[in-house]
Amino acid sequence: MISTDLVKEDKEYYAAKKTPEIREFAELQFLTILGKGQPAGAAFTKAVEALYPLAYGIRKVCKSKEMIFSVPKLEGLWWVDSDKTALEVPRSEWCWKLLIRMPDFVTDETVDQARREVMKTKGIKLLEAIQFEGITEGKCVQILHVGPYATEPDTIQIMQDFIKERGLKENGFHHEIYLSDPRKTEPQKMKTILRQPVRK
Repeated sequence: MISTDLVKEDKEYYAAKKTPEIREFAELQFLTILGKGQPAGAAFTKAVEALYPLAYGIRKVCKSKEMIFSVPKLEGLWWVDSDKTALEVPRSEWCWKLLIRMPDFVTDETVDQARREVMKTKGIKLLEAIQFEGITEGKCVQILHVGPYATEPDTIQIMQDFIKERGLKENGFHHEIYLSDPRKTEPQKMKTILRQPVRK
């Protein structure tokens, strides 16, 4: 039997310091879903409500084959289709791709089987919009943000200053890994990894 908990086992991916640092990440596989709108808005919430049932459906399929895993943390890639920064654009115009990482032993066939089973039991039409894909971020600058989401801009500025001081340039979408459950954690204790792909 195979058993894995990516959050506990892959500290390189799921851990960050309160000061900026450079990390490098190879290709990893994820369930992903695209959307647009403010964080925790209607579209965002519906996407999460489709993503998690599929992730747990995949877990069920794998468990039946004696491959057990814990469903990892929710993640998000964020950007705006504008020359302006995200903070200068209405939140309703923010674009996102939500992610849940999958273990290496999950395959296209596993995802297809789980999708069919979850569709049969849950009837979530948005399941059809979820992709299973590999993402390679390569070299990144990351930092741990502690506190409510509203204060993230201050931490992002620290990260951007670090990038500029080292002569690096952004090379991909702003990436967030939500280590804390906002339903169970006080805002000032929330932990979020902020990650930005970079290049020279």
